[in-house]
Amino acid sequence: MLFPGQGSQYPGMADPWIEHPAGKDVLAEASDVLGYDVAEACRDEDKLADTSVVQPALFACDLAAFRVLESHDIEFEMGAGHSLGEFVALAAAGAVEPREALEAVVERGRAMQEASEARRGAMTALVGLSAEEAAAICATAGRGDVLTVANENSPKQTVVSGTLEAVERAEEMARSRGARVVRLNVAGAFHSPLMQPALARVREAVARMDFREPRFPIVPNASARPSAHPSALRDLLSRHLVSPVRWERSMRAMAGAGVELFVEAGPGEVLSKLVKRCVPGARGEAVGSPADAEALASEIGAMSR
Repeated sequence: MLFPGQGSQYPGMADPWIEHPAGKDVLAEASDVLGYDVAEACRDEDKLADTSVVQPALFACDLAAFRVLESHDIEFEMGAGHSLGEFVALAAAGAVEPREALEAVVERGRAMQEASEARRGAMTALVGLSAEEAAAICATAGRGDVLTVANENSPKQTVVSGTLEAVERAEEMARSRGARVVRLNVAGAFHSPLMQPALARVREAVARMDFREPRFPIVPNASARPSAHPSALRDLLSRHLVSPVRWERSMRAMAGAGVELFVEAGPGEVLSKLVKRCVPGARGEAVGSPADAEALASEIGAMSR
């Protein structure tokens, strides 16, 4: 199971899950925790531009997708979530209570929004460059500003994060080397030192969560190694905000453990497409609606017979 994070959102992303009882229950519980209608908030494009709103909304949509898949009696061997999605992976695996995870995500989103407003930053994907090439660009384009590799998404897609001026210089350098540049739809420089002001609040929120052994191993962003140890999962989650998302390594670790089918639960198709670039021959499927979940369940059922 793969769970997307911020950047995968789109207006109306909760609507498909309202049509299924399992998804509707998740959205109702999330609305109760948040004090507002999650599905309604997801229809407002302006609200989805606010980190403090979009992160809890994505958590709810990702978990709703998982619960719908789970209702079809599909069994999962391993899980991972991209940045925010790691909270969902932990909740889906039973390592933490969903309500506690959502409350932590609320605090995380607020802290990150405030850090983003305090110092303007950006993130951009350098398509066609490896993490090593992107790191070299960061070393030159930084020029004393904050600029770092934030996401190692695939062998030829790396996201850099930092001050707006430094990111713009990195984009110019990347284009000069033949790379395609895609600015991310996020409010600030996530997974960079610019998020340091938010770190203490996120750690406190994570410390309030009760961790236990998950039903299936989780591959945290910060380590890219499968783990089922509650203390390790807590520690890695508490510091991943300022650590790189080692997604390519995570996918290879899962494949090395025998995973052949990677299912992305939630909005978009970003992670399922990255699977094919990270692990040649692996299969990635995106489940963005109850109909997708039903089709996948039927196929898996036919394969097991």
